[in-house]
Amino acid sequence: MAGRPPDKVARQNAVNDMRLWLLITTAILMLVDGYMIFMVAPTDAVLGHVQRIFYVHVPVSILSFLGFLVCALAGIGYLIRRTERWDRVAHASAEVGVVFVTLALVTGMIWARPVWNAWWQWEPRLTTTLILWFIYVAYLMIRQYAPTPQQGRTWSAIVGIIGFVDVPIVYYSVQWWQSIHPRQVIGPEAAEGSLEPIMAQILVFSLVATLALFVYLLLERISLRSIEDGMSQLRREGNTD
Repeated sequence: MAGRPPDKVARQNAVNDMRLWLLITTAILMLVDGYMIFMVAPTDAVLGHVQRIFYVHVPVSILSFLGFLVCALAGIGYLIRRTERWDRVAHASAEVGVVFVTLALVTGMIWARPVWNAWWQWEPRLTTTLILWFIYVAYLMIRQYAPTPQQGRTWSAIVGIIGFVDVPIVYYSVQWWQSIHPRQVIGPEAAEGSLEPIMAQILVFSLVATLALFVYLLLERISLRSIEDGMSQLRREGNTD
């Protein structure tokens, strides 16, 4: 900490304490959520125990949308302000979003196998979600392989903004096209009374627990990106000496 202003050190310590408490809170919420999913939630009369993956699949799907929304907004902020802080938020949120949409695809496939007797169907919701995954994996690859860091930041910001257009397409795909995928159970297009009250309550709790995990991972990635950017800057300065 030598050479750093005392107020900056105090702010960093406060941020570290906040992240620690957020980690503890997230761990508690996830443990309680696991108990509610496996011990409290009723077993579906038709699907049986495999239906419990619904309480993971829906929250990670929704939070992946949030990650890509943050990425798009931070990308706009970067293109306007050209500051690395906006870029770090965009990059971190894209990474977390890709993790969550990957989990959404995997849990969806596990859920689909006993229901559709197939791991995958080329139906609108799954296909548009896979396209979303490809878009933001491409975002990360552009950052990695762009000729210069500046070009990587600019090009990826544009991809992150344009790519977000697929999010509402994913959400409304089951309304716009004929689909075997279940309709929404949460959000403005959700059918009223589509869930039993206890199932709806556990789903909301799962969403809160997953949101806490999302926020923690996002803050950790932003912090790590700041460290990585600082190390890259030191290497560039060392190469020019």
